[in-house]
Amino acid sequence: MSENTFKTDGTIDTFENRFACRDYDIQFVAPEFTSMCPMTGQPDFGTLTLTYTPADRCIELRSFKFYLHTFRDRGIFYEDVVNTVLDDVVAAIAPRRAMVTGEFNTRGGISARVTAAYSTTGRNHDEPQ
Repeated sequence: MSENTFKTDGTIDTFENRFACRDYDIQFVAPEFTSMCPMTGQPDFGTLTLTYTPADRCIELRSFKFYLHTFRDRGIFYEDVVNTVLDDVVAAIAPRRAMVTGEFNTRGGISARVTAAYSTTGRNHDEPQ
């Protein structure tokens, strides 16, 4: 086995997609996602799901885990979490399509679900198919 050259500093590492001629989806589910409420400093918990169709590059899973850990002590709104993750994924791998959904746990009797999408066709996730 070769030496590990992937980082653990929150960088999203990538590798070559050997099946770039084919459309297929990859889904990562992080059921223990945590960040901090920027208003109260209290921890926020939820499930973050990334689904993407790779083009030339794929995300190395362990690096994505360490990337998500960078949010643990960060005061950030749910909407910013989801859109930041989507922007960083698009910058890292330029996928054909990507969608990030954050399902945040109930706080004060209200739960929240935020979804953001990217497509090379420019179509938004909430437009009719």
